[in-house]
Amino acid sequence: MTTTISNNGNQLIAAFAGRLDTAAAVQTAEDVKPLLEASNKEIILDCTDLEYISSSGLRIFLTVRKEAATHGNKVIVRNINADIRQVFVMTGFVSLFEIQ
Repeated sequence: MTTTISNNGNQLIAAFAGRLDTAAAVQTAEDVKPLLEASNKEIILDCTDLEYISSSGLRIFLTVRKEAATHGNKVIVRNINADIRQVFVMTGFVSLFEIQ
């Protein structure tokens, strides 16, 4: 599992690749810390190369969303595959995030 964060002007983009399972969640939580500290940015969670997400991974996404809201940031989830979309639908996350 890799997480790459890039700054694109008024956007912070976190690109996830691999399986965001329980084992990867500890490192991923560390990797996304810059997203939690940003102010006045649009945060993009790019899931183009994300193969799987566990409840631990969902918790990380939810933490990013909650912190973003306290800093006035918008969070957008992009490019989720059909399996991850199904997880988002079943857990209600589809209503918590803007999905593109």
